[in-house]
Amino acid sequence: MKISFLLHNAYGIGGTITTTFNLAQALAERHEVEIVSVLRHRERPNFTLDPRVALRPLVDLRHEKEHPRHLRPARVFPSAEYRYGQYSELTDQRIGECLAQTDADVVIGTRPGLNVHLALQAPDRVVRIGQEHLTLDNHPPRLRTALRRAYRGLDVLTTVTEADAAAYRRKMRLPKVRVAALPNSVPDPVLPPADGSAKVVVAAGRLVPVKRYDLLIEAFAPVAAAHPDWQLRIYGKGEEHARLRQLIDRLGLWNNAFLMGAAAPMEGEWVKGSIGATAANFEPFGMTIVEAMRCGLPVVSTDCPYGPGEIIKDGVDGRLVPVGDREALSAALLDLVRDDERRRLMGRTAIENARRFAPVPVVERAERLIEDALAARGTGRRAAPEGGRIQHALVSQGFAARDVAYAMASGALHTVRRGRR
Repeated sequence: MKISFLLHNAYGIGGTITTTFNLAQALAERHEVEIVSVLRHRERPNFTLDPRVALRPLVDLRHEKEHPRHLRPARVFPSAEYRYGQYSELTDQRIGECLAQTDADVVIGTRPGLNVHLALQAPDRVVRIGQEHLTLDNHPPRLRTALRRAYRGLDVLTTVTEADAAAYRRKMRLPKVRVAALPNSVPDPVLPPADGSAKVVVAAGRLVPVKRYDLLIEAFAPVAAAHPDWQLRIYGKGEEHARLRQLIDRLGLWNNAFLMGAAAPMEGEWVKGSIGATAANFEPFGMTIVEAMRCGLPVVSTDCPYGPGEIIKDGVDGRLVPVGDREALSAALLDLVRDDERRRLMGRTAIENARRFAPVPVVERAERLIEDALAARGTGRRAAPEGGRIQHALVSQGFAARDVAYAMASGALHTVRRGRR
């Protein structure tokens, strides 16, 4: 079967690009796979792409930035979408032509605006799968209205967490669309995992306000005061760099906290640490949490919506603390810094628990969704929502929603029967 991904800009840097490359490369083991990048601004992608995955751009900004049609606003791409300013009459035209001419059996959109194109413009013979890499509640009301209308043309909508899938089922009224959680995958590590002996806390991601690296640095200050041989290394780049540098200086952490710049891939840096950390206010999934765990690091994280609580088992393979609580974050870090045996045990457990985010189980779930959608389209029907009824039933019986989501993600609820509508 041929599978085509429709991606905003495969030549940039970001979590959606990373997870799309990961999934495309894993699917290429058994299928013909291509990535269609709406935009291109450089010669080669920042991330290495498996040569089995074809990559083709639709609009090359190096030569077409001043194209007359690119200077006129988009009409199909929704105006309330975050990236609207980068789309145009030219992107509308190229995306529409691409979808009309595709020879793919399945096309997968990777952001709301592209999912709208897919729902409205893909031929009936094509299975249309829209991916949500943020969350429904993160979108402004005007965009949610546009998505509610357009998404009825999709066959499947995937979210990266069970919590967001439940929100879509509850709020969007998409009766013929299968809504299912499909977590991001992280490639199998190639380096030996961390052994828990390095006196290093590692964090990674864009240096933007929502990630709250300021809170992490402040929470690390008591750790450095009590254990001056420990370091905090923050990898990434972004608008907060100068402010974070000033904060490190103001707290006197010159010898303990470091802004390391961007690193790709991160695996070689994770294994140099013993604890992963994130202090975000909001995390749709938590790719860096999974990356750290797969490299043998327990992760201390804020219990923010939506991802961390579906990835980390508090006290087992990491720690969850309230959002914005500097003292709790500091205490959780100190607990792991002071207890070598517990830190190493949690690191080993993190490796085992994070295997559910390896390419094989994630790709198997993706293939089941695709096969069900192909079968349903072949009979003129749509697939029923996966796991919705059993999840609701278990929660209503008193099980914690987080525990149900964790069990579903790990495959423990293997007796779920998929039905048809």
